Amino acid sequence: MTLIEIANELVAGCREGREEENLDKIYATDAVSVEARDLGNGRETVGIEGIKGKHEWFASAFEILDANVDGPYPHGDDRFAVIFKMKAKSKENGEISDMEEVAVYHVANGKIVREEFFYVD
Repeated sequence: MTLIEIANELVAGCREGREEENLDKIYATDAVSVEARDLGNGRETVGIEGIKGKHEWFASAFEILDANVDGPYPHGDDRFAVIFKMKAKSKENGEISDMEEVAVYHVANGKIVREEFFYVD
């Protein structure tokens, strides 16, 4: 897949609830995910199984009340960015939060090899 095909599929998958399916489709098995800060397990997760675990943790911790995915924004032939905005409810305490982040995805050999998240506080 080309960069723009991967970028468009990631965005479409997020909008349509196919994030899990896309992990196997558009991510390299050794992809790296980097958070802006340590959320309890370090900032960096290596490998598709670890990234799947991050998705499972988020789904178990939050109920998404509203979400918007903006982009993709291509950058050259190896990167693109996406802006995520959501209103989420903590399953632990019921607190509702507005979340916003920019994600930068690095692509090589037709797969996402690295994702980096930048949070808006």
